[in-house]
Amino acid sequence: MNTQPNTGSNRLAIIGGGSWGTALAIVLAPRFSEVRLWVYESDLAARMHDLRENDVFLPGMRLPGNIAPTCDIGAAVENCGIVLTVMPSHHVRAVVASLKPHLSTEASIVSATKGIENGSLLRMSQVIEEVLGPDSAGRIAVLSGPTFAREVAAGEPAAVVIASVNNQLAGTLQVALSGPTFRAYTNSDPVGVELGASLKNVIAIAAGICQGLGLGSNARAALITRGLAEINRLAVAMGYLKSTQPRS
Repeated sequence: MNTQPNTGSNRLAIIGGGSWGTALAIVLAPRFSEVRLWVYESDLAARMHDLRENDVFLPGMRLPGNIAPTCDIGAAVENCGIVLTVMPSHHVRAVVASLKPHLSTEASIVSATKGIENGSLLRMSQVIEEVLGPDSAGRIAVLSGPTFAREVAAGEPAAVVIASVNNQLAGTLQVALSGPTFRAYTNSDPVGVELGASLKNVIAIAAGICQGLGLGSNARAALITRGLAEINRLAVAMGYLKSTQPRS
């Protein structure tokens, strides 16, 4: 298995042109000579190219000149050493399968998609590894954190975590992706990062229901506290490294 990280020729590919993918393209643009942003909708890709704005998913946010929107998935990843996958979770398997013939076997893959696959209940990095093959495990990482796309795109301070079983890869990606307002931390626990990112959305929905029903702050606080305990128990059962601490 190849465990040496590769950041390629200072070109970044982002697969997924929704609000989060577009925000990542904007905040990471200063770090790379070119950012290729794959957009599923050809008409949206064309408008983004001409208008320098994602008028559907992130209106009002200007695309820097070195962001190249495209609906050609092969062109998006050509000669790119880092590929961020940011499509919705239910599309990850199909999109990565389409991506596979065009992907360098040396490219580092960073999953920035939150979610669990329907049916298989696999985490997104597991789906990617299953599609690309077991030899890809050492070049896969996950990126997640408490972020809002519009705030990230606007340059407001944000912190994320990059997790991988390959510590060298996580460290290399941390250097490549961190900037003045976008700080990446690392750890070796993709299981905990992916499960925490996915399951907290369930608790957030339940908290919103509590608020809508007028059950008060005490009920929401109890729900969140117990929800965190349940997330931790499930994560430990699924292989989360309970003793893992974030690195600098």
